[in-house]
Amino acid sequence: MSYVERVLSELEKKNAEQPEFIQAVTEVLTSIAPVLEKHPEYEASALLERLVEPERQIMFRVPWVDDNGKVQVNRGFRVQFNSAIGPYKGGLRFAPNVYLGIIKFLGFEQIFKNSLTGLPIGGGKGGSDFDPNGKSDAEIMRFCQSFMTELFRHIGAETDVPAGDLGVGAKEIGYMFGQYKRLKNVYEGVLTGKGLAYGGLNGRTEATGYGIVFFAREMLKHFGEELKGKEVVVSGFGNVSWGTVQKLNQLGAKVVTISGPDGYIYDPDGVTAGEKEDYLLELRASGKNICAPYAEKFPNATFYPGKKPWGVKADLYIPCATQNEITMKEAEEMVANGCKFLCEGSNMPTTNDALSYLQKNGVVVGPSKAANAGGVACSCIEMGQNAGHTVFSPDQVYAQLENIMVNIHDSAAKASEEYGLGYNLLAGANIAGFQKIADAMMAQGIC
Repeated sequence: MSYVERVLSELEKKNAEQPEFIQAVTEVLTSIAPVLEKHPEYEASALLERLVEPERQIMFRVPWVDDNGKVQVNRGFRVQFNSAIGPYKGGLRFAPNVYLGIIKFLGFEQIFKNSLTGLPIGGGKGGSDFDPNGKSDAEIMRFCQSFMTELFRHIGAETDVPAGDLGVGAKEIGYMFGQYKRLKNVYEGVLTGKGLAYGGLNGRTEATGYGIVFFAREMLKHFGEELKGKEVVVSGFGNVSWGTVQKLNQLGAKVVTISGPDGYIYDPDGVTAGEKEDYLLELRASGKNICAPYAEKFPNATFYPGKKPWGVKADLYIPCATQNEITMKEAEEMVANGCKFLCEGSNMPTTNDALSYLQKNGVVVGPSKAANAGGVACSCIEMGQNAGHTVFSPDQVYAQLENIMVNIHDSAAKASEEYGLGYNLLAGANIAGFQKIADAMMAQGIC
């Protein structure tokens, strides 16, 4: 039994009830086998065993009172996974399906994503099974204040800096930041994704989406192609999708779909700049978490209830919704439609068997841990802005973001080539991210 097989076997025994976490670890470890063969000292120091076990897992109750005066109780989580290259950094997710396994998968992915940015940030993740959809602002505030009343003792500007994620936007970040400041009597950059009035970063809202498109552009450029004139299938309709659609429009591509939990929209005219782009923000702000009203507002568009958009023929596919939205069924549809490029916008949107099938059928995959790293990269830029008590202009942020995304693509491509894997960005991103983490962990001893 190989080193990777042994570690995965033990991991599955310990975490059998956490399939998402096992999936994320399996995808990474199986692709870094060439590095492990070159560095037997990693096995001797149990590096993988230490890498897959979080440094700290925090779970706590979050009691709050709804608008009817009834006490509600949710679970809160923070997994501080790896601090080898910097303070823990990763978002907070509020969604009813959140449990420890989801947080651990996201935290593990965050280790490598943060490493790829080239910035000094470690990997962590957190959240709650609280569902903000349908809640009043007052209920969301009370929940966020209760959540932070426990979380504050575990985080800090040089320890752990959370951000937003699914279900956590500027509103939630504001409420949590206010409570942290109130409890600690310290004004520091402990959260990123803040409003511009109190230390937030220009361009942060669109950063993840812009970064995805910069990465996709580099993928196409490798093959002598460009985004201009390409038809693109995008899933989701939140901030990530909005930023992705906006940058695709700026670069001359045509986005023909968006999606939500209720189904997907096909717009043959394109989700164009201006009114249609802006309407995505209205849909998200409505709190209803549905995309069907888009087809009511723009009659040339068609709504397909209960369906995913992956059967729509396109040049480029960008999933921006949630994990495992592309299974073997969708992968087969994409290949049948002649799919050439998949750039993952959301975290782990494709199952491992679907990834393997797509690659075997010639689809070029831009992995999420590389392609969507623009969000956390800009979060780190916000940390630097807060620490320096300064303000960066949008142009300064966009220039840094674009440079970081180009470097991430190039480092993944270079690592893949170095290990004789050709242009395999999936393996290359894992190798490049892992190597930096491994070097830091080895230098710091057994800890």
